[in-house]
Amino acid sequence: MYLPKHFEQPDRDALVALMRERPLATLVIAAPHGPTADLIPLEYVADEGEHGTLRGHVARANPLWKHAGVQALAVFTGPEAYISPGWYASKREHGKVVPTWNYTMVQGRGTLRVHDDAPWLRALVGRLTERHEAAQAKPWSVSDAPEDYVQQMLRAIVGIEIELTSMVGKWKVSQNRSAADREGTAQGLAATHPEMAALVPRG
Repeated sequence: MYLPKHFEQPDRDALVALMRERPLATLVIAAPHGPTADLIPLEYVADEGEHGTLRGHVARANPLWKHAGVQALAVFTGPEAYISPGWYASKREHGKVVPTWNYTMVQGRGTLRVHDDAPWLRALVGRLTERHEAAQAKPWSVSDAPEDYVQQMLRAIVGIEIELTSMVGKWKVSQNRSAADREGTAQGLAATHPEMAALVPRG
């Protein structure tokens, strides 16, 4: 990843927060026939490994799980937005401005491992369900489904795990612009992309 120093996000808590708030990651693996990419919701476990561990599952029909031992790259993306040069104070001053895109992202790397036992999978889907159902008025639980159906569904998936050997964050949020340009950018984003507007540094 191209990562100028001024876009590097060194705050581990910020990286973890993004991965947990936006868990649907693009998982890229170096398969023998070439790289492949899948969108997979991943659980981040902070206290396993130097940089934490990612866990998820894929359909048994997905060949991804058959490549245990290969290098994997998980890409989590946060708020993003098109940035119009019309928002910059410098446009009015000299006009030497162009459009760009602001975004936040985390990349985690490690070796792909596979789990194909029902207790591991049952615990994983239970945690994922509990977490993502928490905001519902009446949260659904795995135990709400008939047990024979749950077992059938568990047989149809395979668990994956990546102990991270590195975790890098990139926050491209107008840090390279002047204070006046950043203020204009934040104001321009406020109505349509408030999350990104809040990330643009002021002053």
